[in-house]
Amino acid sequence: MTDVTKDASDKLVHTPNGGMPRLIEIMRRLRDPNDGCPWDLEQDFASIAPYTIEEAYEVADAIEREAWDELKGELGDLLFQSVFHAQMADEAGYFNFDDIADTMSDKMVARHPHVFGDENRDKSSDQQTLDWEKIKAAERAAKKQTGVLDGVAMGLPALMRAVKLQNRAARVGFDWPSTDEVFDKLVEEMREVEQCETPEEKFEEFGDLMFVMANLARHWKIDPEAALRAANAKFTRRFEYIEAALEARGKSPKDSDLQEMDALWDAAKIEEKST
Repeated sequence: MTDVTKDASDKLVHTPNGGMPRLIEIMRRLRDPNDGCPWDLEQDFASIAPYTIEEAYEVADAIEREAWDELKGELGDLLFQSVFHAQMADEAGYFNFDDIADTMSDKMVARHPHVFGDENRDKSSDQQTLDWEKIKAAERAAKKQTGVLDGVAMGLPALMRAVKLQNRAARVGFDWPSTDEVFDKLVEEMREVEQCETPEEKFEEFGDLMFVMANLARHWKIDPEAALRAANAKFTRRFEYIEAALEARGKSPKDSDLQEMDALWDAAKIEEKST
């Protein structure tokens, strides 16, 4: 980097309202082979991917909690992950950030002909979803992804991927007509779980049970990930109630027993319902 270039870079890096160019330059400097950050230089796509997933969940968490003051920062963290991947791709000669933005823009224009093209905009959201899937199917065919389940990302959270796989299969008629059959299958899987003996059997049958639960969520139009996050939050609230109640008694959970904590759990439930 020449002195002039470094001066221009320094000026941009320290410009408060530098927007995307500033963020991209900061990332480039962090990965500079001579003057960059040792940690950032050690990273690759695989090592950064878990952070990308984590940041996406933190965005979802802020939205779920309606923590609007935190959301800007969480979206920034997620954006930085895209910039990080783009910088590594640029270094490898694959693509750069502008290529990412152009690819997304082209995709959105192509998938919204009723907004950017000649198609009639007067359609329901359900019809738009059907049209969207037809366009995506054509895109997969162009990539020679001809299988019904092709293109469902392996890296998705397991519950989310289960629902997407089931939705794909349902589009070609491989689906139960109602939740009655889902509940029958759920009972069947529960019996098989109860009869498990080896660790391998338990692992497999538990997975089958979770897959059917995901199917029930799909039929009920419930996001199973969101439902489980809500259950986690509820458990956290109630256990914190137990801890606070025990502390008021001069105790901690390790000084208590299941009977006492279970009674406090019921008290937490009653208090939640009364508020």
